[in-house]
Amino acid sequence: MTAQSPPPLTPEAARNLQSMLQAEIGPGLSEQEFHVVEARYGFTFSADHRAFLTAGLPLGSRSWPDWRNGDPEDLTERLSRPVEGVLFDVEHNGFWHPAWNPRPSGTSEALQVARSELATVPQLVPLYSHRYLPGTAGQSGHPVLSVHQTDIIFYGNDLSDYVRWEFTGRASGLPAHATVGFWSYFVNGRPGIDVHAPTPHTPYALNAHEAIEYLRMLALERTIGRRHHPHQLIEAGLTALVLGVETESLPLLVGLSRTEHESADALFAQVLAELAPPEALPSDGTAVPWEAARWELVRWWLRLIVNGSMAPGAGGDVITYEGWSVLARPQALRPLVDKVDAYNECCTAERKVQEQEIVTEAERLLAGPWPPQD
Repeated sequence: MTAQSPPPLTPEAARNLQSMLQAEIGPGLSEQEFHVVEARYGFTFSADHRAFLTAGLPLGSRSWPDWRNGDPEDLTERLSRPVEGVLFDVEHNGFWHPAWNPRPSGTSEALQVARSELATVPQLVPLYSHRYLPGTAGQSGHPVLSVHQTDIIFYGNDLSDYVRWEFTGRASGLPAHATVGFWSYFVNGRPGIDVHAPTPHTPYALNAHEAIEYLRMLALERTIGRRHHPHQLIEAGLTALVLGVETESLPLLVGLSRTEHESADALFAQVLAELAPPEALPSDGTAVPWEAARWELVRWWLRLIVNGSMAPGAGGDVITYEGWSVLARPQALRPLVDKVDAYNECCTAERKVQEQEIVTEAERLLAGPWPPQD
């Protein structure tokens, strides 16, 4: 999948980006150093990645790979992590790419086939922590990917967009586009989580009041620009209908056939107008676009994490992207963001523990005043 790419990163632009980092910047890599690294580890830097590291080598944090003096075992592990993560999900979570030959019945045979298939996929090269850029010689404009097993999401439309978002809380808001084979499968919604895509959760509601609140939260997501699949709107309507919510358009929304899904948006809007929820949608009179809506949504996403309707890691990514970064990085959310980062960086054996820590922090935030105080 391709789209028009942004212009290549210039040396001046790379230096400007590095001025935004809270990191020591060492001398950039020389051509000879690039040659040694690429020959030793068997990959190539993309053009933007190369320009960035030519301008300077970020140091002072283990999150930045030290391509000059770093531990070779650590660098090798970072490079192998995306493929090993996919293999873990093949072994433990039933993942199988549809382009591969049929999955063998035995686990060891399946892993053997998967490893052979993965040997041909484009290399992902670590940029910062678990953020990666495709390693494609001479090419620029790749989106930055956040990689955890098969939970793979966009974290920037390109390297410049990523740095501005990760380190200053500002992003372009433009839709990212997948640029390399295999990995694009995940960031296009199967099964990884794109933070620009519809919120990855299962519907919930136990009574009519909760069903209406659920519809309202979906409307708030739309207010800040998040998209929904038609089937999500239809499922929300069906949940409300079953729980006794009555409006003229609700049966029409629920009764849409697959060929009529293009009408879901309009009917969903009609249902909301007919319900006239007692709490109106927040107006946009705040300094941050839709600030009140975002705080309400952060609270809702926290509830989804706590009640098990959304995976802690996925929910944490959404809150980090749509809440913390846009709301000028409030300190009250920093402990949650730190736990999400720890989850994203931890080894597989510790992920259950890290998931529970995210849930515990979500519970703590929900128990306090809202919005939480810095």
